Amino acid sequence: MIRIDYRDARPIYEQVVDQVESLALRGALPSGSQLPSVRQLAVELSINPNTIQRAYAELERRGVIYAAKGRGNFISDDMAVLRTRRLEEIGSQIGALVVQARALGATEAQLQGWISEKGEGMA
Repeated sequence: MIRIDYRDARPIYEQVVDQVESLALRGALPSGSQLPSVRQLAVELSINPNTIQRAYAELERRGVIYAAKGRGNFISDDMAVLRTRRLEEIGSQIGALVVQARALGATEAQLQGWISEKGEGMA
């Protein structure tokens, strides 16, 4: 499920946040599914429970999970809204990159080629 890359420059809690969020956005962790307890995931990943607690707090802040007192942490029912928001953010990032590429002289054909080329690698 979650893999820690110790060569990654990002803090471990950010890696956990990004991976849980990605799994939830893709539907691999469906809405309402329960996450492992802080202790359980910490043991599973061989990391400090405080790191998992920090990751869960960030995921809750982002609306990806919610905590049910005494029951644990669960994937939010609002994943469709979060998915739409994330796609809008990606669209904005792509738009900014297109502006930069055009400023450097990229042609429409180059832009289309990059999109096609990069999209094929994802299929």
